[in-house]
Amino acid sequence: MERLGVIGGTGLIDMTLGSQIQEAGLTLIRTDSITAETPWGDVPLTCMTLKKGSESRELIFLQRHHNGEGSNMPPHAINHRANIMALKDSGCEAIMAVCSVGAIAQDFPPGKVSLAEQYIDFTGVASTFHDDEAVFTSVTEPFSLEINTILENLLRESQNFDADENLMYTYWLAQGPHFETRAEIDAIEKLGGDMVGMTMPREAKLARELEIPYVAVCISSNWAAGREPGDSTADLHHHDVSSKANTRLGPVWDCLIKLLG
Repeated sequence: MERLGVIGGTGLIDMTLGSQIQEAGLTLIRTDSITAETPWGDVPLTCMTLKKGSESRELIFLQRHHNGEGSNMPPHAINHRANIMALKDSGCEAIMAVCSVGAIAQDFPPGKVSLAEQYIDFTGVASTFHDDEAVFTSVTEPFSLEINTILENLLRESQNFDADENLMYTYWLAQGPHFETRAEIDAIEKLGGDMVGMTMPREAKLARELEIPYVAVCISSNWAAGREPGDSTADLHHHDVSSKANTRLGPVWDCLIKLLG
């Protein structure tokens, strides 16, 4: 893949590439910061150019929570249409989203890196480019099956999991910005949610409308509300959630390098 779009946090962009780049036979040529203009607003992008032999590869990074003023946009206010259109206009062949999630499934403990196989969105908030016309997009399989298969095998190997270890989960979209209650998490589990977050499915829907292959690499950063072993009343703190996710970026970079080939 010559040009890959990546949606994530600043921790991913700031991470030192070092050994992963060298082991893949790639050389970092340059890093550029640009602003992509879209009908829905401007989007800051970080473009990383790498070389493999005589061929070049590009990673286009997008900080999901950007607001253009040096601080973070809350999850319910993210300009998803501008973000996805910016990656489309940049010529990305596929998008790999990186998400920190609250774990509900017992086999998805904090620190484990897995993939989204399905999502459930009952927020009632429309995510579409088609406000003025009736366009009905199929999302039976919302994520690229081809890319998910490649990354599932890679994550199994990079995390030393057995062949029967589950790495495919269903993401439940919560509206945010509040974390969930214990009762909400219990209900989400009964309805099929394995993990919970506040952003990703809205991106996936828009990418599907634009026919961009999209996958979501999910880092279990914490147990969801009420699921902390030994303390079902434990509070959740955003700083702790982000810090945990940033310690598990190694497997994420393995995925990026693999897709660049």
